[in-house]
Amino acid sequence: MEIILHLGAHRTATTSFQHYMRANAVTLAARGVGYWGPDVTRDGILTGVIPVPGGESARRQMDRARGRIALRLAQARKAGLRRIVVSDENMIGAARRNLRQGRLYDSAGERMARFAHAFDGRISRVAVSIRGQDAWWSSALAYGVARGHRLPEAGDLDRLVTVNRHWREVIRDIACALPGVDLLVLPHEPHAARPEERLRHMTGLDETPRRAARVWLGRAPDLSELRRAVAARGGDAALLPEGEGRWQPFDRYQKQALQEAYADDLFWLSAGADGLARLIEETGSNEAGLQPPDDRTTRGQENGIEERRLA
Repeated sequence: MEIILHLGAHRTATTSFQHYMRANAVTLAARGVGYWGPDVTRDGILTGVIPVPGGESARRQMDRARGRIALRLAQARKAGLRRIVVSDENMIGAARRNLRQGRLYDSAGERMARFAHAFDGRISRVAVSIRGQDAWWSSALAYGVARGHRLPEAGDLDRLVTVNRHWREVIRDIACALPGVDLLVLPHEPHAARPEERLRHMTGLDETPRRAARVWLGRAPDLSELRRAVAARGGDAALLPEGEGRWQPFDRYQKQALQEAYADDLFWLSAGADGLARLIEETGSNEAGLQPPDDRTTRGQENGIEERRLA
């Protein structure tokens, strides 16, 4: 049985992909593909893989988690399933932790090493999505502020540019924790609006279902929503910019620096990623001209990536 982990990341249309998988679960099961989404992974089966403070010892918690996972996999195998896709973006860390630390998934390597042990070293493939950091942090900050996180100050935004981690550091950590596992990297910009293509690359299915393939969920709140949320908790909504549409907290120079960092990440991936991961760029035709949700790729960013490739 193939065990395929879809790690997100957050703010890369992961919720939309999980909705697509749920909508097609019966069809996929008939083709031997099972699906564990957050409704399964957060219902106790993975509890203890990451130790819960104040409970039993970390070893005892892990032993219990390994037992639950093994039992569930045995049931899936008995039902005739040949592949299991496990999708939960919290496996690599929490978005709120990223906001508190101002760094991308600082503990991704340690966490994935624990999941490798929990699945008894049987993980065959891992898929992770990345996104331009100017858009990723803007979306994560908007999502966080709407749920009570404080508005970032100028120093916070500067630190995201100067001391933040790059995606290639996250990918290296994951690859180190999962040696020998096929690691796929799917950029958000071409893949977000095409969950059926994500699934095809993850599973190798020749044909993937199309039901609910164009449902977009979990979009970041816009400025109007953010002003209402901040005002409702007694904050100063005037600290947010005027106008409507998406919130862009970064100034022009910060945004340019983050786009350059992402261009470096994509260049490293397209050059082979030191043999650690495979960059999946092609998605097939994009009929109807659909764009990824919350897409913020700019022509300047695209040009920067192309210039690096030519160089």
